[in-house]
Amino acid sequence: MKPKMIVVLVLCIIALVFVFQNSKVITIQLLFWTVSASRIIMVIGLLLMGFLVGYLLGRR
Repeated sequence: MKPKMIVVLVLCIIALVFVFQNSKVITIQLLFWTVSASRIIMVIGLLLMGFLVGYLLGRR
């Protein structure tokens, strides 16, 4: 296995542990919108956006 793939796998495992330990319902305010949801959903959404941005920027 490539070292880069091992690092990605370890980071994914750490992210999953973090997500499942933070399951409290939170309220997020962004300008005029207010959203109440589980912290799990918020963190997973942000992680997916981060992976997508990293993937798109890394394709150059």
